[in-house]
Amino acid sequence: MPTREGTTYGFKRSGALLASQIRKGSESRGFAVSRVVTHWPEIAGEEVAAFSRPVKVSYTRGGFGATLTVLTTGAQAPILEMQKEALRDRVNAAYGYNAISRIHITQTAPVGFSEGQADFEHRPRGEKATPEPDTQTQAEAADLADPVADNDLRAALEKLGQNVLTKSKISKP
Repeated sequence: MPTREGTTYGFKRSGALLASQIRKGSESRGFAVSRVVTHWPEIAGEEVAAFSRPVKVSYTRGGFGATLTVLTTGAQAPILEMQKEALRDRVNAAYGYNAISRIHITQTAPVGFSEGQADFEHRPRGEKATPEPDTQTQAEAADLADPVADNDLRAALEKLGQNVLTKSKISKP
């Protein structure tokens, strides 16, 4: 049987290039399966993920179950406390076995730590990160991409230009 030759011509998927760094970073925080961090809204549910975030998984010396530390705001902590067992079941379902035996809830201020890093807002599915560009921005982007001869490339560059220009207008005070 002849061997199958690769068709990627030496190129790799961007996910494959970043997989080892993501795994290394998540394992340093105790996440043997980084899926809990990357898919938190799907595992915990959109409602719970809006006010919580997994911080770390710590294992005991005996290795019998682990403790998942979840960060939330002080006002939402009692709600999360009541949902702890259901959350533990959902996280264990993501692991595929009974990996988490306890959930520890850590509270912080609504704006987070010193630089406001604890942002729990997850954008609902389908909602865009930036608003639709106005007609002036669309015209600017079209003018910038006008010299490109290829129609598909020009359309892609126009869309990129619209996003960049809209984002820069939003960030300016």
